[in-house]
Amino acid sequence: MTLVGIPRNPVPAGAETGVITGYDGTELRYALWKPPVQGRRGTVCLFGGRTEFIEKYFETVSDLRQRGFAVATMDWRGQGGSARALRNPLKGHVEDFAQYERDLSQFVSEIVLPDCPPPYYALAHSMGGNILIRAACMRDCWFDRIVLSAPMVGLAGPASSLSVTSAVSQLAVFFGLGDIYVPGGSNTVAEAGPFEGNRLTSDRRRYDRNRLILEAAPQLGLASPTFAWLRAATASMQEINAFGFPPNVHVPILMIAAGEDRVVSNKAIDELALQLKAGDRIVIDGARHDLLQEREAIREQVWAAFDAFVPGGK
Repeated sequence: MTLVGIPRNPVPAGAETGVITGYDGTELRYALWKPPVQGRRGTVCLFGGRTEFIEKYFETVSDLRQRGFAVATMDWRGQGGSARALRNPLKGHVEDFAQYERDLSQFVSEIVLPDCPPPYYALAHSMGGNILIRAACMRDCWFDRIVLSAPMVGLAGPASSLSVTSAVSQLAVFFGLGDIYVPGGSNTVAEAGPFEGNRLTSDRRRYDRNRLILEAAPQLGLASPTFAWLRAATASMQEINAFGFPPNVHVPILMIAAGEDRVVSNKAIDELALQLKAGDRIVIDGARHDLLQEREAIREQVWAAFDAFVPGGK
């Protein structure tokens, strides 16, 4: 499946694209960029959050390649250019986050390990961060270090909201409502609305750029989640927050939190960071949820943290 470029967001040169077939036959879109001639510091595997797609991260791909890294990325099942689970392709749907884990394992085994130079690092955002934390519990995890942007380890709001949301979503799925939108959900595509009032970024230029990508390629868009996705997400967050989980994480992790995040819980990020055997967290004041889509002063802080944590950075 080809990548979609627009004048304000051209495809970085040298892209190799394709599709792998997941464990259950689901088609998953991926893209690779080989390292530049100068540098060759290994490979960064880049993973977005819920609703996101490869094209949204072209700027990040270029930033990584300027640092001497090869880049490998994919669209999670059910979003971007990967196959959708339901008849309504706008519904964000998954049955269990273990499905994402299996897709990740297949992507790394079939695409990254054979075609990309080691060592391997991961950079993941939001929902992608949740999945990578789970993967970091594997004794033979592929990544030497992992950097997470606003990882989804808890929901913004009262701590009790996660338990309530989990209970409601479990009941909905039990009564056969797993494939309908959560309350307030609709076919409105994420990031297709006006800049004013958005919770993702304070950078109008980058927000508008992402909106223009969706106008050029509406098939990449995704709307609200279903009850099944919400049940799977809350179950995964509860697993990560459970007593005894953090010591099972075997890979050094740096979590970068957005000071003005209204999507995920910074308190949950703080509490997880305190329990990790190897890792830390920093908070970037004034940033909204999409740290890599923020204004330049914020992105510079994100990259400074990345460079200090990942061997071979600038």
